[in-house]
Amino acid sequence: MRKLLFQSLFRPPLTEQAPLPDDTAVTELATAVGRAARRHLGRSLSIREVDAGSCNGCELEIHALNNAYYDIERFGLKFVASPRHADVLMVTGPVTKNMRDALERTYHATPNPKWVVAVGDCARDGGCFAGSYAVAGGVSQVVPVDLHIPGCPPSPTMVLQGLLALLDRAAPNATSA
Repeated sequence: MRKLLFQSLFRPPLTEQAPLPDDTAVTELATAVGRAARRHLGRSLSIREVDAGSCNGCELEIHALNNAYYDIERFGLKFVASPRHADVLMVTGPVTKNMRDALERTYHATPNPKWVVAVGDCARDGGCFAGSYAVAGGVSQVVPVDLHIPGCPPSPTMVLQGLLALLDRAAPNATSA
């Protein structure tokens, strides 16, 4: 035990290098998403994140949008606790049979105009969980999906690019069913 303690004191930690700072690209992307939200909605974009049964890899990347590096709230994008205040439902993971009703209720509680974004490969078609006895399928088998963001997990920058594409594609008075 003593030997391991001394080794850990003198050996550097095994970690990955931090990504190279590309603050301008992230800032431009987040600013564009904020502008598009104000242009189409007349206000900030409110996002309700729903974990429908994922491994939490996608959630870690989505939550990174709120950390000090990305800090998307400074651009007018915010996560909300209630679907009644949301414009976007961001769904991760395959929809498990236990979460199917909850996702449908959340979808119906979200006011129009609303968009559903399926984040990650599992949300698209069940991913590595497809065919499991506990999985109902991808998000599009439960609620209508407006955008799929691929990846396992997708990076925060990919999530921002997806939101920008969604807003740019939307007409000013577009509503989902």
